[in-house]
Amino acid sequence: MHLSGALLALTFLVPPAWALDAYGAAPAGDPTADVPPFMIFLAALLACVTFHVMVQIPSGLLGSWLGRNRGALVSYAFALTVAGTLTLAFLWGVLRVGNIAELTDLWVDFMARGSLALAGYVGLTSLWARPSRPA
Repeated sequence: MHLSGALLALTFLVPPAWALDAYGAAPAGDPTADVPPFMIFLAALLACVTFHVMVQIPSGLLGSWLGRNRGALVSYAFALTVAGTLTLAFLWGVLRVGNIAELTDLWVDFMARGSLALAGYVGLTSLWARPSRPA
């Protein structure tokens, strides 16, 4: 899981669209700005950690368990299916994103980042857990 968390954190080097929108919303010298610029970075970091714990770890474990002995692509497909469902449930149920356009944008952003990290995790677990052949 450390590999997938590190890969997920690296995907946040390209900032999400919502962070770029929030960063450009107020002028730099405006003392009445609602959110200081470092809070946007902190929100992106919190989003990364929350997504990793609530979506990526369960979907990686469940996907590799459901796809065991079936190959890496099947495990990856299971992991992506679980991740897509958990991401949708998290965005809609926990964060209360009600606007369909905003929900779709956030879901696509998190799934694009998560799919890269899950590919690294499932690839590593499929290499690691190769069954040994009897002599």
